[in-house]
Amino acid sequence: MKTQIVRDITEDAIERAGQIIKEGGLVAFPTETVYGLGGDAFNPGSSKKIYAAKGRPSDNPLIVHIAYKKDLYEIAEDIPDLAFKLMDSFCPGPLTLILKKKPSLPKETTGGLGTVAVRMPSDPTANAFIKASGGFVAAPSANISGRPSPTDVRYVIEDLDGRVDMILDGGSSPIGLESTIVDLTEDRPVILRPGFITAEMLCSVAGPVSSDPGSTGEDTNAPPKAPGMKYRHYAPKGDLTVVYGTPEKVIEYININTARCSARGLKTGVIAGKMTADRYNADSVKNLGDRDDPAEISSSLYRVLREFDDEGTDVIYSESFEGPGLYCAVMNRLLKAAGRKTVNAGE
Repeated sequence: MKTQIVRDITEDAIERAGQIIKEGGLVAFPTETVYGLGGDAFNPGSSKKIYAAKGRPSDNPLIVHIAYKKDLYEIAEDIPDLAFKLMDSFCPGPLTLILKKKPSLPKETTGGLGTVAVRMPSDPTANAFIKASGGFVAAPSANISGRPSPTDVRYVIEDLDGRVDMILDGGSSPIGLESTIVDLTEDRPVILRPGFITAEMLCSVAGPVSSDPGSTGEDTNAPPKAPGMKYRHYAPKGDLTVVYGTPEKVIEYININTARCSARGLKTGVIAGKMTADRYNADSVKNLGDRDDPAEISSSLYRVLREFDDEGTDVIYSESFEGPGLYCAVMNRLLKAAGRKTVNAGE
């Protein structure tokens, strides 16, 4: 397959991309979170193509992207008032809601579930593309399944060139982590995947919310209610370990172990905060940013993981980035990327 890579996103380019979707093809497109791989949500064949292009398990549900709040009625039923209340507060934006699906929405799009994940991106290109495509675009992240989600078009091209019909180059994704997913089919809202819309922000609108243990990926026998819950995600090619402990102990542990790995001929990498990055002796040290700026940390994570792949890094150690709010999303992705491989270096 010859993939069209569109650098100049004109109105005509958007219309051509929309036509590809209407004809059953696939288009990778930018959003404010990460790049998405879009197909027609009402075409079972398009969803099958998405799974094939990504190498994604077919029981891992796709998110349906819409451009208007009223379009919820076309794909969901028994919609609670809270859905519109949350959308009024956070949409367009990085929020995905889980609702009971309409029978007309193909099971291929929802991973065989009776629910649908729906979101309304705030990125102008994404919004225009969804409208041009007919209003209902099923889209996971635009990467090979399991790899770090792409926040720059060069990684979309690396993974999907020759697998999709078109790639829209929208530059770098400003948020850099996938949307927050909230299940509204239970008595109380449940966070299935943390993201830029934090639990504290949701509570300010919805009242008490809870978090599903499956969001950590620990219960692999349960059917995934949302993307990112069941299978290993966001993983670099190198072996990643997250190290907990006091800063001095973490630095000591990582430096000892990277030295041992280097002695065995392995290429080593470290993920660190700005204040400690210059204290490591690995082959490659990546500074995620200031620990007082969680938005900077979150927007850097996937780029850093991809850079390690570019450099052929064999072994990676990461400081932990624990904290409230957006840090929950950072640690969720970091632990998933490491396959939950952690070490406590001590106090």
